[in-house]
Amino acid sequence: MVHGPCGGVSADGTCELGDRRCTFVDVPVVSRQPVLGAGTGTAEPTPTDLRGLLRRGRVVVADFPGVALDAGSVAAVGEVLRGTVHAVLAGDSPRSRVQFPPAYRAALIRASGLHAWTGLTCRDRNRVALEGELAALAHLGVDAVHCVTGDHPALGSRADAAAVFDLDSTQLAELAVRAGMLTSVGESPTAPPLDQRAARLVEKLGAGAEVCFVNHCGGARPVRAFVAQVQDRGADPWFLACVPVVVDVASAELLASFPGFVLPPGFLDRILRSDDPEEAGIAAAVELGEELMTVPGVAGVNLSGGSAPGAELPFARALAEIGRRLGVRAAPTSAR
Repeated sequence: MVHGPCGGVSADGTCELGDRRCTFVDVPVVSRQPVLGAGTGTAEPTPTDLRGLLRRGRVVVADFPGVALDAGSVAAVGEVLRGTVHAVLAGDSPRSRVQFPPAYRAALIRASGLHAWTGLTCRDRNRVALEGELAALAHLGVDAVHCVTGDHPALGSRADAAAVFDLDSTQLAELAVRAGMLTSVGESPTAPPLDQRAARLVEKLGAGAEVCFVNHCGGARPVRAFVAQVQDRGADPWFLACVPVVVDVASAELLASFPGFVLPPGFLDRILRSDDPEEAGIAAAVELGEELMTVPGVAGVNLSGGSAPGAELPFARALAEIGRRLGVRAAPTSAR
């Protein structure tokens, strides 16, 4: 595989690079293939508070805005977010391909008192490296793993580095489940091929994934429709719907750079035209988060986005305020 299927397909079917048609738009859903060479046993599930929280609902997960390769930034951001969200989603930064390994990053996050929902991608690691990371995450007692195939190799800071793509997100999810991890995957309901997105998610769930992060798709109505499509196929995962967090022009530009994402009509204009964009962005995120959590099947939200370089702490403070307004009080902290 030269590159993987992703959620960054434009509405007209072109690749996120903008110079070709997406390879995967015109092919049928690929049936799940078991990972060859992997062990057949499954470890005991890692104890985690997150399953209980997901059953209860109103879970708030926040993207982690700490700087790649900066342990001090991780600690400082963790100090701001501790007690205001149930977990942080910390994957490989799309802007920096050289960064701390996932297990080490998770250890730093847990040391700051947060539950780590650790992202793993297949772009830069073969299956042996991925199995090693999963073993380390399980040993650490990390709460959950988010499995993605990974961005196109031309994106990010190191286009000179060869991409790997030994596995895809579905196969990685199978390995994560075997390692005993609470496993999540992502799906983009509004990215072509629209008629295959639910079926693709069902394949990932067949590998053992229990949670789906629903990428930005325009508000509660499309999320409701997508959840119904998946449930009509006999699957019933926990859904975490992405909520865009925009508090200034820089965070708006970052979100706008994500290909294939759709915001509710007028969402950005309402914030950026305000006299106080930060407060308007916080209020808009809370309003949309509350609306999304009324959708049957949605167990919570993912506060999604990022800051300009150097603005990580103010952005973390905005995430913390959104979490508080959504009702997170003294969220459980990880063992340090």
